[in-house]
Amino acid sequence: MAQVTNFFAGANSGEGFRNLFSEMVDIQDTFDFMVLKGGPGIGKNTFMREIGRAVENAGMAVEYLWCSGDPDSLDGVVIPELRCAVADGTSPHVIEPQYPAAVDRYVDLGRFYDLTAAKERAEEVKAHTHAYKSAYVRAYHNLKAARQVELDAIASMGRRFDSERLNRRIKGIIARELRVQGTQKGKTVRRFLGSVTHKGYIWRFDTVDTLCPKVYELADSWELAAPAFAQLHRAAVEKGWDTIVCLSPEAPDQMEHLLIPGLGLAFVTSRPGMDYGKKPYRRVRLDAMTEVAGKNRLRFQIHMAALLRKEAVDALRDAKRNHDALESVYNPYVDFDGVRTVAALEAGRLLSYSQRS
Repeated sequence: MAQVTNFFAGANSGEGFRNLFSEMVDIQDTFDFMVLKGGPGIGKNTFMREIGRAVENAGMAVEYLWCSGDPDSLDGVVIPELRCAVADGTSPHVIEPQYPAAVDRYVDLGRFYDLTAAKERAEEVKAHTHAYKSAYVRAYHNLKAARQVELDAIASMGRRFDSERLNRRIKGIIARELRVQGTQKGKTVRRFLGSVTHKGYIWRFDTVDTLCPKVYELADSWELAAPAFAQLHRAAVEKGWDTIVCLSPEAPDQMEHLLIPGLGLAFVTSRPGMDYGKKPYRRVRLDAMTEVAGKNRLRFQIHMAALLRKEAVDALRDAKRNHDALESVYNPYVDFDGVRTVAALEAGRLLSYSQRS
């Protein structure tokens, strides 16, 4: 059975849409990268699912990158064995080829619109487009407010945190788990393991279990583990191990999970709303390394942040409804048979690359 992993390349945050699309592949070490162009409802998700299905059926590993706006839709598919990928290259994650045709290339699906029919629905298209973009703005405002409330609580807890105790524990783990792999430093890939979506938070811990049977769970309600993750990541890279760094969707400057597939070893954060949910190999309880003070204020801050995030999710739900309505306007005027035919041709082209020397 083909190995399947699932990540996000984008995330919704108080600072707007954050994305790692420029890091989806190492373009210097990529053979073929298809950049899909075409508007809403044109079949980009259909195209990518066809590619993924064909590669899975061929027994090759596939990495699916899901959409933070709609976690049931794809933003990209990466095929490591072939050094190939396909991605949605439209706003808000526009991708432009760096080495056109030689490495990366456009696939224009917009040609499958019935232009004459679509133009007759222009006012509906404009109305739904404005509505879903406005809903995203509302979502980002609420996420920003939630984050600001949360940061005050995090700072308060951090002042009472026994960082030396955690440092000693992490040093012991490094000594036990991270043997030297070679003289070359390891490579790092950055992804999001989850995002806040119109369904609430979605976390793909299934990917952790697929790649890493040994899991250290860091029980950390107050974002106290960032220095520990930096320490673990630095040690792994220096000892020659390739890593997958999973960033916090609402604070992308912070690491939230660390996967070291070559060792089958992962370090994951677990907190209310982001529960690993399985029995880990070891659990490191950061919450037990800090003192709780001002409990009433803390409860209030937690409650306020939760309410603001609920408002954000409601806004994302509005965005999804309007985007679905926009796609329903276009769908009758799309030649989906044409889209599937091109997807099948491109899947065949990709699979033919496995024969190259």
